[in-house]
Amino acid sequence: MPSSNPIPQTRLCRHTLTSLHYGGADLVEDLMGRKGFTEVMLMQILGRPPRPVDLRITDVVLVVLMEHGLTPSAISTRLVYMSAPENLQGAVAAGLLAVGSSFVGTMENCSRLLAPIISAADPGAEALRIAREHRARRAAVPGFGHHLHKPVDPRAYKLLALGRAEPELAGAHLDALHHLSRAVDEVWGRPVTINATGAVAALLGELGVPTEVMRGFAVISRAAGLVAHIVEEQKSPSGRFIWETVEHAMPPEPPEATQAPDRAPADGPEEARA
Repeated sequence: MPSSNPIPQTRLCRHTLTSLHYGGADLVEDLMGRKGFTEVMLMQILGRPPRPVDLRITDVVLVVLMEHGLTPSAISTRLVYMSAPENLQGAVAAGLLAVGSSFVGTMENCSRLLAPIISAADPGAEALRIAREHRARRAAVPGFGHHLHKPVDPRAYKLLALGRAEPELAGAHLDALHHLSRAVDEVWGRPVTINATGAVAALLGELGVPTEVMRGFAVISRAAGLVAHIVEEQKSPSGRFIWETVEHAMPPEPPEATQAPDRAPADGPEEARA
């Protein structure tokens, strides 16, 4: 029997023999030479025409997330490219697999903390509850702290200043991040920097980007950065150096004599020979 469920449809793209449309826009006549990449990207992801403020904030977010040196994502890309130089896309994909809840993609987890603060009757009290709960679990608060940038992450505070300078943004997510920052400092008993992904979470929230989509912006941006790492790898290979450095820095540990597995004599178990 045919299914009674409606047939799935897509609004993103349709084509004929002589045309291609992104949503309701004709690719050739409406977009090519008329719209920039960021504008079309937001149109496709958000399902609405982006405002000028959306373009400004998204551009700066993409620039911030594109690069951070020899991070796990960049190292992965360089090593895979060294192993399979014919597979550029595989090397980029390997690096993108490192965009997650520990590095680059932590804006999702931070955004999930901002939501209850925004909806709380007492945002400051809710922020304190969240900070204390993380402290009790000895867990880092997503969006806070950085092992390379201390005492502040300069990227974050520039992002937040740019966001505050935009009168079209409502500011609810920025305010929630401020409450959480004050609570984290109080609970930890010292200033803890807001990091770049924490600021990105607040800014993308201001644009109406759903929490579950935010990491996608890191994927889009970091892909460009990883292509640049491959270009540098082509000109000045470092993959083998990274490999050999790790191999020399982490020599295999010799097995302890007491840890050697018991082996039966060649002519059988001791009991059989007794």
